[in-house]
Amino acid sequence: MPELVLAATSDVVTQAFFSAIVSGALLAGVPLLFAALGETISERAGVLNIGLEGIMLAGAYAGFVAAYYGGFAWLGFAAGIAAGAAVSLLMVVLCVRMGLDQIVVGIAITLAAEGITSLLHGAYLAESQPILGATAVVRIPLFSRIPVVGNSLFSQPLVVYLGLSLVIAVHWMFRATNVGLNLRAAGDKPGALDAAGVSVTATRAWAVVATGALGGLGGAYLAIVSAGLFQPFMTQGRGFIAIVIAMLGRGRPFWVLAGALLFGVSLSISDALQIAKINISTDAVFMLPFLVVMVVLIVFGRRAFLPAALALPYVRGAR
Repeated sequence: MPELVLAATSDVVTQAFFSAIVSGALLAGVPLLFAALGETISERAGVLNIGLEGIMLAGAYAGFVAAYYGGFAWLGFAAGIAAGAAVSLLMVVLCVRMGLDQIVVGIAITLAAEGITSLLHGAYLAESQPILGATAVVRIPLFSRIPVVGNSLFSQPLVVYLGLSLVIAVHWMFRATNVGLNLRAAGDKPGALDAAGVSVTATRAWAVVATGALGGLGGAYLAIVSAGLFQPFMTQGRGFIAIVIAMLGRGRPFWVLAGALLFGVSLSISDALQIAKINISTDAVFMLPFLVVMVVLIVFGRRAFLPAALALPYVRGAR
């Protein structure tokens, strides 16, 4: 009898462990998915958006404030999209139109966003530190009853399913539409795109705005769903991880999804380990995502996708 009790307890712990892994991968991976999908669009068009970290922070702050004072999570998601798109306009003006260095401008955007959101947090949120309630989930009938992973995988906020749908939509856009063809040409052969009568500047501008919108949505998700609050520097390098995911995804949205979930597991592994009663230091948990980044870069770095004209300003008529 004791053996049966121990076996049953072990099965329960194992199921809880894998359930925590799946739910944690989605909770931490979805913000990375939105940001990395946006970066994929931008990079395919030839713009390296190093400011993605700052864009996510701006989206997180705007999304949290809108959701808290508006009382509606989707209002927060919309505000995050708007904030991210607004910040990305700096990249459009300074890099796409004026041809300034994309890396320098991106770093400046990140530093500015970190400073401004920290200042706003200290002025309006630090004293009371408001917290949002749990976001409503949508359960998919039948699938949510699948043992072990069903409840974790198919009982998620609606925005999670939106993210998964965007993977399919972006894949279709790249493979079967003129918009996708123009984006690829803007990153690989902008001169040929210009010769075909399509504006390289406009194509890259819309790609950067799309990156900002998706990055802002990722930041809003982080604040509204994952944390339920806003804290300065709460992205903790997720924007840079999203850039790595986009590069390693080689312009393929489904690979981006796999990468986002992989890093989502590394970001949330501590909860699953606690369920399995495995003690691990907090420092090791914080270090794990960046260790995963280095390992993945070592293994797959040479296969990373970089368009021929990435980070190069386009000047019409220049050779």
